[in-house]
Amino acid sequence: MTNTRLRILAVSAATAFLFAAVGATAQNAPAPYDKNRCFYTSDFDTWKAPDEKTIFFRVHPDRYFRLDLSQPCPVLMWTGAHLITEWRNSNWVCNAIDWDLKVSQQPNGGITMACMVKAMTPLNPDEVKAIPPKFKP
Repeated sequence: MTNTRLRILAVSAATAFLFAAVGATAQNAPAPYDKNRCFYTSDFDTWKAPDEKTIFFRVHPDRYFRLDLSQPCPVLMWTGAHLITEWRNSNWVCNAIDWDLKVSQQPNGGITMACMVKAMTPLNPDEVKAIPPKFKP
């Protein structure tokens, strides 16, 4: 093969790889803003944790979500536990990746633990009714 043909094949292979990579990234990209899945950070209201890997929270005025954590976060179960949230990207929260979540033992210090959010799920009215009253935010 001549050098020109080898260059053409190399460029073609690189282009095909680039398009495949872009296509894979587009499939894994978070969905665009969806008013049923997203909320403003300023609307985050209150939360409760039934166990070390689950948080139910309410968003003003009356929307509920569930956070599933990727590993146990025992500080959630301590009396006086406080969420420390730093929102990623913008003022909109739409996906698990938007959370930078830590839990503190006390409002002004104490033990602090990072808790990685695996999934954020909006709850429908029947799912909200199924939350035991002591865990409903």
